[in-house]
Amino acid sequence: MDLIPKPDQIVSAASNVAHKMLYGGLADLRPMPRTLIDEGTLRELYHYRPVAKVVQQGDPVLMVTPLAAPAICFDLRRGCSLVEHFVTQGRPTYLVEYGEVSFRDRNLGMEHWIDEVLPEAIRETSRHAGGRPVHVVGWSLGGIFSLLAAADSPDLPIASLSIVGSPFDVSLVPLVAPLRPLLKINFTESRGAITRAYQAMGGAPKPLVKWAFQLSSFQKLVTKPLAVATHLDDHDFLAQIEAVDRFTANMIAYPGRTFGQLYHRFVKGNGLVTGSIDFGDRTIDVAAIKAPVLVFGGANDGIAPIPAVKAVVPLLKGAREVRFEVVPGGHLGMLTGRSARTSTWRAMDEWIDRWASDAEKSDTDDSTATAPAKKAPAKKAPAKKAPAKKTAAARTPTKKTATKKAPAKKPATKAAASAEAIGANPSRRYGSQGSRALSR
Repeated sequence: MDLIPKPDQIVSAASNVAHKMLYGGLADLRPMPRTLIDEGTLRELYHYRPVAKVVQQGDPVLMVTPLAAPAICFDLRRGCSLVEHFVTQGRPTYLVEYGEVSFRDRNLGMEHWIDEVLPEAIRETSRHAGGRPVHVVGWSLGGIFSLLAAADSPDLPIASLSIVGSPFDVSLVPLVAPLRPLLKINFTESRGAITRAYQAMGGAPKPLVKWAFQLSSFQKLVTKPLAVATHLDDHDFLAQIEAVDRFTANMIAYPGRTFGQLYHRFVKGNGLVTGSIDFGDRTIDVAAIKAPVLVFGGANDGIAPIPAVKAVVPLLKGAREVRFEVVPGGHLGMLTGRSARTSTWRAMDEWIDRWASDAEKSDTDDSTATAPAKKAPAKKAPAKKAPAKKTAAARTPTKKTATKKAPAKKPATKAAASAEAIGANPSRRYGSQGSRALSR
């Protein structure tokens, strides 16, 4: 709102406050309808049901949630839901989540997700979608697990990978960098205090995970009351805050052994900076990935800053194509914030269309060929009236020539507008740090 609110702003603010008091909130938090199609140990695979009057076709997309974060990160609220975006487009949409992590899961390590959860989810998604290759979208740790699973199992039916806010060089994370030298110090000859703590608790409990996520956006947390007060007339802004608050309140615990691996290998050892990691008698290297990879960095991401995320780009030596995009928003906002609708999602759509399978291209060609056939009768009617107009046209040949030239310019204009809207250069292997959305 303005410093001195206008009458319409006062009315909007009063309406928003009244709606929140009477109905408990402004955000439409209804989840998109879905069906459980496969499950296992800490693995639940869901298929989102198509919306009315929209036919599902094309290659499927599988969204991979990170550990400790609720799956609503992909379905935050109506209007800011990546799930809703894909479903309303008619794309077969799937999501893998892990359910509640308990003390009995404390012995599960990262291998469980890399060897079992993700490979099974990808294969089952492909089977359920009629054998189509899968476009995998992973956020944060879900993106890291997606890359490691793809590198370890080259036979997986993956059409493309989209990695959102996944840090590969932890030394470049401002929140962690100052602590890493201290974490390497052995204050005692026995196990460190942090190791003893997470082993005793069986992992990282929910309150600790929630606190860590809030700490990454500490400035926003402190200024939140002022932000709300100055945006009381902005329904969409207030609804987004409600949705993010619900997301933060539903954080999930980390399993003990997995948390230990993340702590020792990623945080202390910065083990992903080279692109390879050892698990027992094998080494997984992301250079083995053949599928095309799209990497997103958030302009205001405190958990996974742009340099930490971009560090993976030169490591993907075997990928068919690698593209790096900078988009507006923080760690969650870049995925499902209000700006994501015109930045991240648009780039993702272009990427998925670019790497569509031959079957999807055939579907598109068939639908394009069928559409004009239905409209043909409507075009025949004006043809009967044409002789009356031809006489007039014959009298003014110069106007007829001008009419023919005008359409010739339109395709070029539309193509240019489309290229500017997408903002991607297909000939570019690595994107620059200048985002199309940030340039607006």
